[in-house]
Amino acid sequence: MLSGRMITLSNIAKHYAGRTLFEGATLQINRGDRIGIVGANGSGKSTLFSILLGDTEPDEGEVILQRGTVIGHLPQETAASGDETVLELATAASPEIVELREKLKAWEAGHHTGDDDDHGLHARFEELGGYRLEPKARTILHGLAFRESDHDRPLREMSGGWIMRAHLARLLVQEPDLLMLDEPTNHLDLDALRWLQQYLQSYPGSILLISHDREFLNEVISDIVEIRNRSLTRYTGNYDQYLVQRDANRQQHQAAYENQQKEIKRLQRFADRFRAKASKATQAQAKLRQIERMDVIHAPEADEAGISFRFPQPERSGHKVIRLSDVDQSYGRLQVYRGLNFEAERGERLVLVGPNGAGKSTLLKILAGVTPIDRGVREPGLRVRIGYYAQYRQEMFTGDRTVLEEALDTPGVVTEENARTVLGSFLFRGDDVFKRTSILSGGEKSRLALVKLLLDPPNLLLMDEPTTHLDMASIDALIAALKQYEGTLIFISHDVYFIRNIAGHVLHIDQGCLTRYFGNYDYYLEKSSAASAREGVTAGTTSPAPAAPARDGRTRKEQKRIEAEQRQANARERREREKKQRELEKQIEQLEARQQTLTHQLEDPATYEKPGEAVKINRELMHVVEDLEKAMAAWESVAEN
Repeated sequence: MLSGRMITLSNIAKHYAGRTLFEGATLQINRGDRIGIVGANGSGKSTLFSILLGDTEPDEGEVILQRGTVIGHLPQETAASGDETVLELATAASPEIVELREKLKAWEAGHHTGDDDDHGLHARFEELGGYRLEPKARTILHGLAFRESDHDRPLREMSGGWIMRAHLARLLVQEPDLLMLDEPTNHLDLDALRWLQQYLQSYPGSILLISHDREFLNEVISDIVEIRNRSLTRYTGNYDQYLVQRDANRQQHQAAYENQQKEIKRLQRFADRFRAKASKATQAQAKLRQIERMDVIHAPEADEAGISFRFPQPERSGHKVIRLSDVDQSYGRLQVYRGLNFEAERGERLVLVGPNGAGKSTLLKILAGVTPIDRGVREPGLRVRIGYYAQYRQEMFTGDRTVLEEALDTPGVVTEENARTVLGSFLFRGDDVFKRTSILSGGEKSRLALVKLLLDPPNLLLMDEPTTHLDMASIDALIAALKQYEGTLIFISHDVYFIRNIAGHVLHIDQGCLTRYFGNYDYYLEKSSAASAREGVTAGTTSPAPAAPARDGRTRKEQKRIEAEQRQANARERREREKKQRELEKQIEQLEARQQTLTHQLEDPATYEKPGEAVKINRELMHVVEDLEKAMAAWESVAEN
């Protein structure tokens, strides 16, 4: 590692379509810095990354990169994938290593050209550390929740989220001098997120991070750079410390602006009053020159208009909102629940926590009526209307309709005017309402899902990871709305900030057993002796439960029997998951091949010579794309559970 300064931005200016993103912006990034980038939507966070990477040229100013500095970048949404395996990508630390590895593979297969020396190739590969990369890569892939059987799978067979994880693994193996991560937690489950958080705490290089996860920022970074007023302001400390400093800075900025405006008005009044009098004209001109020489303080920018909404209060339900009695639920030979009993009462705000694969999402789907139960009784209460906010937002949409069509598709009567009004408050304005749901970003899908709930408000709201893909301002708006919501809320989240603000009770789920904590999240942490707030969300074992008996009515003997049966099912569970995953992968491969064939047919001019042929192909293509999205969502669900 080099030492000292790495990158300097000096008096940067950048304009887009008449709008100024940066003006006189300055930033210095040194070795060992751990910086979080924050700012409103559209403030220029992604543009700043692009300038630092050299992909975008500033209109003014200069970017100075110290010679020899290596930068690694993880984009937010997409990254390249090809025929290389997961392990090959993870060990692709440099272009030279990739080239040498290909040549060595050719030697081993007997396909070498004769121009290369076998010994020389091995020597150079070893000199670059090529043979040391694989053990390191396997460790990192394991931390990011890849199974060993995934290591030799071609990357093109993986879903988008797993491709992003593989690229993250490649960067961590490479250990660039500056690691630039754009919303890296979007594609991670709780265990992988916790592992990454711990890994980055001891990362040897510098880190530049964009994230909406406050807990993640607090644990990983030591400085915050805020994009505001077209400039970059640096604060020392984590995210919580930045908030305190930012508020103080804004108050100082407002006071300085107001004082300068008062002084300008005083000088201008003097000049206007006396410029026509010969005896005072010189003094009047002096006042005007004094105004011209001032270093003008811009008015503090108001916070960008973001999501601002309030749930219309739904019809009041009965006191008993929903009950599950003696419910059995299995996936193949994997039994998730046996004899499950659960009850929720009106007005509860219950968060489900526990290890990945414990059955949290399954319980939410059972309550929503999305997953039919194998045995037992699911009994909604009097006047209960259920709204389900799915983890994979596309599951809430039908086909590939437009945003407006999706918003209008609600059980209640909704006028287009009302739908457009609500969509506008969720930042879908103008032609945005005609976007197809298939091309929406993660944040847009989350906002549209909230619109659908808002247009037809339920009195039992079930939410699976509601903050995923929302920025901080939108999360705060959602929290404010849910605090006013008078219905019953049951949710899953890995966002500790969100949980602390919303949850009134905690339900811990582990190996089919439910344990209630009749207090908020901090009460649960205290009683369960969780090592940290983040670890409490995925804790697999708990200390003795609170003195109150479990609401599901199980005895300890019954719980031990269920736990023993669950342990015996672990091997069967793994085999079932792998079988299901292979079936879905085959289905995805067939659908992708059909999609490619249909696309080629639409590109062929001969298709349009046959009346109705193009319409027929287009209709089939729409169904194939829809089936492909469902298959990919199912694959991700199986892979992550």
